[in-house]
Amino acid sequence: MNKNNYLRNLIGATSLLLTVAAFAQEYPAKPVRLVIGFPPGGANDIIARLIAPKLSESLGTNFIVENRPGANAIIGTDHVAKAAPDGYTIGLAGLSPLVMTTFTYAKIPYDSINDFAGITTVVMSPVLIVVHPALPARGLKELVALAKTQPGKLDFGTAGAGGTTRMLIELMNLTAGIKIQAVAYKGAAPALTDLLGGHVQGMAMDLPVLFPSVKSGKLRALAITPERRSPLLPEVATVAEQGFPALQSTNWYAIMAPAKTPRIIVERLHGAITKAAHAPELKEKFISGGFEPMTSASPEAYTAFLKQEFARWSKVAKAAKIKAE
Repeated sequence: MNKNNYLRNLIGATSLLLTVAAFAQEYPAKPVRLVIGFPPGGANDIIARLIAPKLSESLGTNFIVENRPGANAIIGTDHVAKAAPDGYTIGLAGLSPLVMTTFTYAKIPYDSINDFAGITTVVMSPVLIVVHPALPARGLKELVALAKTQPGKLDFGTAGAGGTTRMLIELMNLTAGIKIQAVAYKGAAPALTDLLGGHVQGMAMDLPVLFPSVKSGKLRALAITPERRSPLLPEVATVAEQGFPALQSTNWYAIMAPAKTPRIIVERLHGAITKAAHAPELKEKFISGGFEPMTSASPEAYTAFLKQEFARWSKVAKAAKIKAE
């Protein structure tokens, strides 16, 4: 390369970097869409609608929650992956569409690690195992005993065909030697509606979604999946306390942008999201709703965490002999 060509290329590259930097410095100059892959009423929707106003306040523009439900959030998550990498379309997704779908779907249209610019986790949530009050079981051991007398007869609703709740049901089947049928819905809200109506017998779902129905007596909580009990439902024993440590788990939710989103925008979003999640008033709302703030120290820390989750749940999927469908 001669000197003139080198200078032209250098000037072009410098001009491009300055343009990107100037664009990023103005960000956000218009409303930002925060896409979730489930219908209103579920944990994803609750989290998004709690944090969006804080982000609007912090960054000086509207953050608009957009529900794009379908296929266990694959449709909404893929929409984010294929959006313009300009920071104006970002997504909030949980463990199910970002990790579990890899093991329960034969093919998904995005790569959770390479097709996104990961920003940070936001919160984690315990998972409750609940049943309709018409079912006589009052604990996991009673549920297992009942399921053994009725193999394949008990139906548990899930938020999608291949997600966290499905994995937990299949793992429970494996570890307890039972056969509970997983019935897939388009989200937590429609699954809950059918459970309250007695059309299915139980579910394993995020605590915030089920908490009001448990407190009102419309549903009975049998167990909670983290390593410790929830202060919201201190009377509900953990899965490990009831002799099922293999079911111990939590759900988590993260915000990501399309791959190739400028680093300066990712960093600006990371700072705003982590600040919002730990703001006293929002933190109080999260905790009272059953969530716990859980943010990543950096975008790289989030990516490292995501890779760890892939490794962990891959082992579970193999142990439970879950096959992609």
